[in-house]
Amino acid sequence: MIEIADITKVYHMGDMEVRALDGVSLNVDAGEWVAIMGPSGSGKSTLMNIVGCLDQPTTGSYRLDDLEVARMNDKELAAVRNHKIGFVFQTFNLLSRTSALANVELPLVYAGARDRTTRALDALARVGLSDRVHHRPNELSGGQQQRVAIARALVNQPAIILADEPTGNLDSRSGAEIMDIFCDLHSQGMTIVMVTHDPDIAAYCQRVVHILDGRIKEDTRSTEQRCGNGSNGDNGVIKGNE
Repeated sequence: MIEIADITKVYHMGDMEVRALDGVSLNVDAGEWVAIMGPSGSGKSTLMNIVGCLDQPTTGSYRLDDLEVARMNDKELAAVRNHKIGFVFQTFNLLSRTSALANVELPLVYAGARDRTTRALDALARVGLSDRVHHRPNELSGGQQQRVAIARALVNQPAIILADEPTGNLDSRSGAEIMDIFCDLHSQGMTIVMVTHDPDIAAYCQRVVHILDGRIKEDTRSTEQRCGNGSNGDNGVIKGNE
């Protein structure tokens, strides 16, 4: 699903060269759930921006779902983002004056879809918000707002979900409920790449990739993958794949 080969990202600040990424190679198979971890300034956000087609590498190759996207122009990248990637952000990024339904419909508007309302209602039902479709963000709890954001990410049936600290603005109970949704999505075969600082959140993932100084320092696979609702194994733990 994701094939990154020896990518670099170099920024020039006056006479100074900053290598945000320095020869990163990473493959993510379809259906995998991968956590990206690292301290501030490690390069993980730069890597996620490139994976999400929000930025381009300076050098190297990036193939997403068999498409070479590293050298696409802005219009081509926008089309890939709309059709291939669902984004979930820490700050929800919902339009405050519109309903949950209208927020979820927005990617379909950009895609020119005709069955927007039906697809948006289906996406909201998947995250348990069928009774909140006409509520605005200020009428929803933080956890409910993040559910709307997840529904918006799903509505175009993307190839991957990119989640940037999806529980960072939530209390522990709401965060656990959001992770239950990601567990369900993963069990249905969704490919998920998630940035997190929290080891408890990373414990839900099959793999944890640690970034430091623009390079991958560690890439580990879990033998036990945590599932928050306890429905996929004894005591909320499901067995991961070696």
